[in-house]
Amino acid sequence: MRIFSVAWHWFGQPEQWTGSDGIPNRLLEHLYYTSLSLLIAAAVAIPLGLLIGHTNRGGFLVVNLSNAARALPTAGVLVLVVTLSGIGLLPVIVALVVLAIPSILVNTYAGVRQVPRETVDAARGMGMRGGQVLWQVETPLAMPLIMTGLRTAAIQIVSTATVAAYVGLGGLGRYIFDGLARRDYPALVGGAVIVVGLALGTEGAFVAVRSLIAKRTQGE
Repeated sequence: MRIFSVAWHWFGQPEQWTGSDGIPNRLLEHLYYTSLSLLIAAAVAIPLGLLIGHTNRGGFLVVNLSNAARALPTAGVLVLVVTLSGIGLLPVIVALVVLAIPSILVNTYAGVRQVPRETVDAARGMGMRGGQVLWQVETPLAMPLIMTGLRTAAIQIVSTATVAAYVGLGGLGRYIFDGLARRDYPALVGGAVIVVGLALGTEGAFVAVRSLIAKRTQGE
């Protein structure tokens, strides 16, 4: 328990809240890596999942490839991209995007496929074309599952974005990696506590948004 009291004391030091190595700056860096990676992953996975779910072509391949991608170690992908492109932001973003895509893709596909076929048939019977059925019927009804995929991916990215420090970038991983290297255990524990708190906050935010979307969908 003493280490936690020391970490609490670390949080109370004024120098932890100012400068380039201060908690606000490191938190903003972490959120930048997280947001950028999630946006790129969503831009790739959501349209692909919607298309595959709507056409029902390639679903088996998507599920199996996504399961295989989940088994890839993020650190291994990071090291591979660093070897190919050098140290910088690119390897971190690539590794995090590869981590996030499977959850978003599978949930988007599953969300579209779980839309009742009678609902789709009724929409087609009203004269809707394929694109209209997808965007006006299937996508809104699939949104709760899509949000679940985004939530899972966001939490994974938040927890894993600490690897940015592994290649010399910033973020909350600086406290963990530097604290471990210097045996600065208060900083290590403090950084870990912030990451856990950020992950829990992300979980809560997505649960709230998903609940609002579900209520709106049911209301319609």
